[in-house]
Amino acid sequence: MSTPHPCSDHHGEGATPWDMPIPRALKEEWKRLATRRHFLRLSGATLGGLGLASLMGGHTARAQQAGHDTGPAGLGQLGAPHATAGAKRVISLFMAGGPPHMDMLDYKPELAKYNGQDIPASILGADFKPSGMTAGQSRFTTKASPFGFKAHGATGRFVSDALPWTAKMIDELAIIHSMYSDAINHEPAIMLMNTSNMVPGRPALGSWVSYGLGSANADLPSFVVLNSNLPGGQSGQPVTPRLWSSSFLPTQHAGVALRSSADSVLYLKNPDGMSRDLRRTLIDGVAQSNERTYHQLGDAETHARIAQYEMAFNMQMSVPELSDLSSEPQSTWDLYGPQAKVPGSFAYNCLMARRLAERGVRFTQVYQRGWDFHGGLHGGMNVMCGVTDRPAYALVTDLKRRGLLDDTLVVWGGEFGRTTYGQGDGRDHHAKCFTAWLAGGGTKAGATYGATDDFAFNIANPDEKVHPRDLISTICQTLGIDAKRLSKRVSGVDLKPFGVIEGKVLHEILA
Repeated sequence: MSTPHPCSDHHGEGATPWDMPIPRALKEEWKRLATRRHFLRLSGATLGGLGLASLMGGHTARAQQAGHDTGPAGLGQLGAPHATAGAKRVISLFMAGGPPHMDMLDYKPELAKYNGQDIPASILGADFKPSGMTAGQSRFTTKASPFGFKAHGATGRFVSDALPWTAKMIDELAIIHSMYSDAINHEPAIMLMNTSNMVPGRPALGSWVSYGLGSANADLPSFVVLNSNLPGGQSGQPVTPRLWSSSFLPTQHAGVALRSSADSVLYLKNPDGMSRDLRRTLIDGVAQSNERTYHQLGDAETHARIAQYEMAFNMQMSVPELSDLSSEPQSTWDLYGPQAKVPGSFAYNCLMARRLAERGVRFTQVYQRGWDFHGGLHGGMNVMCGVTDRPAYALVTDLKRRGLLDDTLVVWGGEFGRTTYGQGDGRDHHAKCFTAWLAGGGTKAGATYGATDDFAFNIANPDEKVHPRDLISTICQTLGIDAKRLSKRVSGVDLKPFGVIEGKVLHEILA
């Protein structure tokens, strides 16, 4: 009597080890490890390729058949927007460090009048507490802006002389003067602006948009991050991958950071000796193996891995084409300026953001660090505005010329503002009020929301205060997403893009 093959019991002739049920002990071990892995991911850990994904094509269909967390092919979890959308995509220009609102777009002539004098106690307020960096100051004296302001455009808005290019497009902008933050330090404040939470562990807004709407291009990620170089070799507040983490959302919705070096994405190229056909065969084999693993263990992240391999394969062709600027006409360089030819510069990244928008990328985040002016305000502002002013204007103008601005939302702003009182020849962090602007994508050109007092220190009308969760809800609204109806259940709580506390939509700035 022959001994049965160990892999044939109950499975028929020719069964393989993949067909065998997984022992209970092994499943329990997997759950233990998976719990640890999920904890690390929720804490903001992002490993190299976790973001290489937009679940598309046949893999999307296969994920749907397996009950994966997605809607119709390419449309994300929602299947379709909740309402008619003004925007199809978002470009966020994030000024990390805290741009000084009173030196840029929040004109306060009273500052010149009171320059060098103590800020009135009625302005500081009974609850005034300076940050640790200015707590040792004996006086808090008004510091006038080193820049002049002039009225521009049909709206007659006052714009700082530091922003001559923004002045040219001032009528295109919907400006919010009444932003405020719960955080006074950079890291929690930047986290709050990007994820609606000061503590790591929540998805970035770009991840929510990708999760809800899916991708419009099978060959590029739906959420892309471009981190601009600091000018002049200066140091600046770091930005880290947890700012574009998908957290508890499937990892194919994490942001993909494109590098400015020769290899935009590490490990994307085939190794020597591997042809594209061989790579295709290898990926198909790995996908089949992963599908078997999914059916045995039910781990939804298995489909994220399938999608990441597929996206990486597609990006081998799409990323070199995206990065090849040789086809850009001279008018592009005339618009963006010479810095647009320098990989990693803010101007270069703004041009790349336009090219990503043309190719259907849902959410592009462009970071520019260097706005932390505790000293050297005048010189630092000249540098940073010189780096960002023209490219931001060029991006909005370029999108408009190409017929893309109507359905592309551009958002500009930082994590907080700066104090009206001086810190030597600089300004300290200020969370009570700051300015942001939006353009295109269903917003109302020329609209203004909120105002600050004569010292740009407090929001004039408390009913017009705008929290980061309000801005997040408003951005979702431009995309046709009702942020109250896009959620993911985590530990018994339905978490939404604005977190737990509902954000208000600023209908006053929407067209």
